[in-house]
Amino acid sequence: MPSAPSDAGTAVVGAPGAPAPAAPAAGLVPVKVVVAGGFGVGKTTLVGTVSDIAPLRTEAAMTALSHGVDDTRHVASKTTTTVALDFGRTQLNERLVLYIFGTPGQDRFWFMWDDLVEGAVGAIVLVDTRRLEDSFGPIAYFEKAGLPFVVAVNRFDGAHDYPEHELREALAIGVDVPLLSGDARDRASAKTVLVALAQHALHRRRARVRA
Repeated sequence: MPSAPSDAGTAVVGAPGAPAPAAPAAGLVPVKVVVAGGFGVGKTTLVGTVSDIAPLRTEAAMTALSHGVDDTRHVASKTTTTVALDFGRTQLNERLVLYIFGTPGQDRFWFMWDDLVEGAVGAIVLVDTRRLEDSFGPIAYFEKAGLPFVVAVNRFDGAHDYPEHELREALAIGVDVPLLSGDARDRASAKTVLVALAQHALHRRRARVRA
């Protein structure tokens, strides 16, 4: 797991290789957020679903070299994987525009995380209940970084639904971390997660100011 950045700021900062975000319209506040999680959990899908623009995707075809390395048991139809980042943009309301950066899921690409996360105000950790252990690394990373994050269970067909208290116990997250459930393929559902993250990040920032 990569080292957490020493200072999670609030400026919109791109990652190497990412497109320069278009300047937002006058009056709009640009905010950078990150979508993280394990391999095949739905990060690319969520970014593409919620983006108002054609998303940037850096995907490569999975080859025989990934056999035994990438666990495809629960995502057998997956033929490509993100090797750098996903990028999208969405206007959340009349004032806020989100620049959304999706991280690669495999451990071997985690060396890029520090650059991708720099400047983000918050993160979404996507979870597949069939592979909860894939979420431990991203959760630990954001906790160490002190970056506000929400956990969103992506409802896969055939995956078991667990009570909230069981999920919190399994993921070792407290009640102060928002825990949601949704479908990364559904735009309204994905936007609900983004709104929850924006509200959580704002609450955390206000709490720090009052402290």
